Amino acid sequence: MTDSALARHKADEHRITPLQDFIRQIVYGGNDGIVTTFAVVAGFAGLATDGTAEVGVVAVLLFGLANLFADATSMGLGEFLSSRSEQDVYHAIRAKERREIDVNPEAEIAETVELLEERGVEPADARDMAAILARNPEMMADFMMQYEIGLADPTDDVPWLNGLVTFGSFVVFGAVPLLPYIAGGSGTTSFTLSCVGSVVALMVLGFLRWRVSTESIWRSVGETLLVGGACAVVAFGVGLAFR
Repeated sequence: MTDSALARHKADEHRITPLQDFIRQIVYGGNDGIVTTFAVVAGFAGLATDGTAEVGVVAVLLFGLANLFADATSMGLGEFLSSRSEQDVYHAIRAKERREIDVNPEAEIAETVELLEERGVEPADARDMAAILARNPEMMADFMMQYEIGLADPTDDVPWLNGLVTFGSFVVFGAVPLLPYIAGGSGTTSFTLSCVGSVVALMVLGFLRWRVSTESIWRSVGETLLVGGACAVVAFGVGLAFR
């Protein structure tokens, strides 16, 4: 099967799309973006007193936008470094595993047989499969990394793209709680609109989780709302405490 045919098969039969490839970065960046900027809004809303609405708008925009872009940059770079580190660790361990296959193949074959039997393969079949893998040491190394070490192959990941998606998701979703203030609003109305916008943005993230997973839509949306809502309540509570 050619690369293009395999890509079509993955998209048509398994629903594996670019959205699914980057869902972790989208949800991770988007959720943190919403929570971070709404924390600023909620904190100032809890702190606000009568007669300070105009100052509150300026403060919300100043701290909100500063947090939005500073944290988006930090998270994007953090995701980049995390992806690079994951690849470096994987390849270092795999190189060690590959050397062990060359130096002590009998021990690696025995380990492979044991791993296969633990997964329900009959002993005779496990020995045959291990012998086949031993004749293909690169594939055997991949097998051992997956089933002995427990590490998935991150070779196809693109660290800079992971970081860019995280940054973009953070900015796009994180801007939602600030939109009423960017539009020039203030006071209770703007805070209410910010709350509604944040809930909608969290629901969109939950919907994206559901769209690319086998989870129920209620679980996907509910968990996302619960996590984001808990952070928002804490931020508002801190603002009230210092009122």
